Amino acid sequence: MRFILTAGGTGGHIYPALSVLDEIKKNKGNKYLYIGTKNRMENDLIPSMGIPYRGIDIYGLSKTDMIRNIKNVGCIIKSYDECLKIMDEFKPDAVIAFGGYVTLPVCLAAKKRGVKVFLHEQNMLPGKTNIYLSKLADAVFVSFEDDSKKLKCKNIIYTGNPVAQRAIECKKYDKTELGFDKNKKLIVIVMGSLGSTSVNEKLLDFLRTYEREDSEILFITGKKSYSELNNNLIVPKSTKIVPFFDNLPRLLKSADLVISRAGASTIAEIMATRIPSILIPSPYVANNHQYYNALDLVTKNMSLLIEEKDLDKNTLVDAIDEMFDEKTFETVKKNLSQVKDISSSTMIVEEINKMLKDKNEKKGKKKI
Repeated sequence: MRFILTAGGTGGHIYPALSVLDEIKKNKGNKYLYIGTKNRMENDLIPSMGIPYRGIDIYGLSKTDMIRNIKNVGCIIKSYDECLKIMDEFKPDAVIAFGGYVTLPVCLAAKKRGVKVFLHEQNMLPGKTNIYLSKLADAVFVSFEDDSKKLKCKNIIYTGNPVAQRAIECKKYDKTELGFDKNKKLIVIVMGSLGSTSVNEKLLDFLRTYEREDSEILFITGKKSYSELNNNLIVPKSTKIVPFFDNLPRLLKSADLVISRAGASTIAEIMATRIPSILIPSPYVANNHQYYNALDLVTKNMSLLIEEKDLDKNTLVDAIDEMFDEKTFETVKKNLSQVKDISSSTMIVEEINKMLKDKNEKKGKKKI
């Protein structure tokens, strides 16, 4: 089979695509191509991994700059024509889109050429591009069981987020490997690969003063914030500060509590590693979708939530104390333990192969 995968802009879209691609690669006969933008992170990341890549010129629409939007219409038309040529050259059996505006011309071109289109939605509230494309899609795979309200496709399949499969399969560290005491609780604070300036600033007072005999902290600042925070912050010996951590799912399996944003990939890893969490959703994302991602866990008694506007040293200490209350902690751990493991990437590829097989069988019958 021949597959085109498309996703762009953020790791929340790109890493699920890469997880599904890992599954596609297991069949040595499969061919694949990744289509992304020429100006976002995928343009550097994907080719560096040795994955065949085509970048197209396309930009997101602005809420305020109408002149830019007018120019972007021309880019969309041009990129659509370019995608038609790619379809003719590569001749895919299926296009799998994971979100981001780059997926629009790719999927439209695929439908024009009669290629099956599949979407994956990572968030509780679908993005605008996926909402629009859902009416054209042959199937939409979703990460949350209640994720289908705004999607127009009749064939919606709950698969979870593909990044969870990697988290399920990894092994945890011994805390001593990380330089921590195995007899103490480990709290991991992580705010994304680049960090979150607005939250990091609010965490400073907490980090300066929080010290408990039974717990230690690993604060992953993000590369952008590390130098400034590490040089200007004096913390207790029980707190370590690092710019990034290569294998976050494995780290989460080793921790007792994570404090983080509520992006789709983070939520998937929290569920897969069964770690109690305090979620601080970013209010700066489209449709406030991180809040609704977090709310899904909170309503199931699997997490606690602090909105950024309410975050300070006191609210965070109160939340940690609440989570480590014996009764609360046991309830959260019990609820997380009941989450069903889903081999999301495997499920997605199997569903697509099944639909492609059905399509080919129908073609064969028509020829007879």
